[in-house]
Amino acid sequence: MSTYPTITEQLDDPEPAQTEGRRKMDWARQHMPILESLREDYETDQPFAGQRIGMAMHVEAKTANLVELLADGGAEVAITGCNPLSTHDDVSAALDTHENITSYAKRGVDDEEYYEAIKAVIDIDPTITVDDGMDMIAAIHEDYPELIETIVGGCEETTTGVHRLRAMDADGELKYPVFAVNDTPMKTLFDNVHGTGESSLASIAMTTNLSWAGKNVVVGGYGYCGKGVAKKAAGQNANVIVTEVEPRRALEAHMEGYDVMPMAEAAEVGDVFITTTGNRDIITGEHFESMKDGVLLSNAGHFDIEIALDELDDMAVDSYEARDGVQAYEMPDGRRLNVLAEGRLVNLATPIALGHPVEVMDQSFGIQAVCVEELVENGESYDAGVHEVPDDLDKQVAEIKLAAEGVEFDSLTEAQREYMGSWEHGT
Repeated sequence: MSTYPTITEQLDDPEPAQTEGRRKMDWARQHMPILESLREDYETDQPFAGQRIGMAMHVEAKTANLVELLADGGAEVAITGCNPLSTHDDVSAALDTHENITSYAKRGVDDEEYYEAIKAVIDIDPTITVDDGMDMIAAIHEDYPELIETIVGGCEETTTGVHRLRAMDADGELKYPVFAVNDTPMKTLFDNVHGTGESSLASIAMTTNLSWAGKNVVVGGYGYCGKGVAKKAAGQNANVIVTEVEPRRALEAHMEGYDVMPMAEAAEVGDVFITTTGNRDIITGEHFESMKDGVLLSNAGHFDIEIALDELDDMAVDSYEARDGVQAYEMPDGRRLNVLAEGRLVNLATPIALGHPVEVMDQSFGIQAVCVEELVENGESYDAGVHEVPDDLDKQVAEIKLAAEGVEFDSLTEAQREYMGSWEHGT
């Protein structure tokens, strides 16, 4: 086992944190009917008995309920954070009290500690991995290739991680099967759109105490996350500007009524900038030079590479904390450019960030849970590489959610089913 300290060992007085973390988890749990429905089956059937699950996730109350669900279903689970600033230490400490869970996640770690914690999770010799951003999968392939033979498969939560996995797969370097949880409808259509949109805007508003109404909000990227941010910002009476590199997405944003322009032009008029691309250097030195005094710069993508902070730091004559979670950079001409959450995920890394709404993450984590179950039951039928989530599993989670909401829906008649499956019916 690893010698890296667990969160309980790192805290001077863990009991108050554990109590508070449990309180947060209990609140979230009562609003997560999908996980509760699965829990009834998992506690009885113990489908994960004998499995060792290594996880690198945003460790907060909603995630914690997924972790406990897997542990209550019989798995030995080790978890750490997937972002240095997204862990809630009290929730991490509460998880660490479970007899089947070891948590190494701690907020505010440096790069060395971050990767040491990932290595500590890998030390359990996982049979299944659950990632958010692919850092654990990368570490296993680079540093622990001998473990791959006994890994049944993995799940990847987010857009950036799936992009990395597909690139790895294209190079022939991905050596075990991984479900692209991010890409399935029950995740993409809700988590990426409603979750990212609502949580990013809420976190920015709470961190700055500023209104959205009348502001020019520049959304970098118009994928599903960008669509959510743009939609929610427009709903709060902001003027939305979209920047894009993909012509069809740019056209889609234009047809939705948003202004579309290059970032170089948007930089001159924007009041708030929110990047959602998962790529690097979306906002750079040339853009900083033309921005207005007092702009807010934030990232809702994944890693802290979307805003070129090193360039900004080099250009600034002074830098200071203007407000909790807001770092002001003063330019030579006196303009102040304000960076939220150190350029990390704004909906998770600001001091008061809570992440996506509970109900949204219930859906995403429901998909994670059934995908882990699928790997345990049928992992041998999947070759190494990136796999779509089986459609029947996605529908299963949707049906659980609809039942919990008391929503009824139609089903096809046999005649309709036959018609849709036939090519012989014409005019």
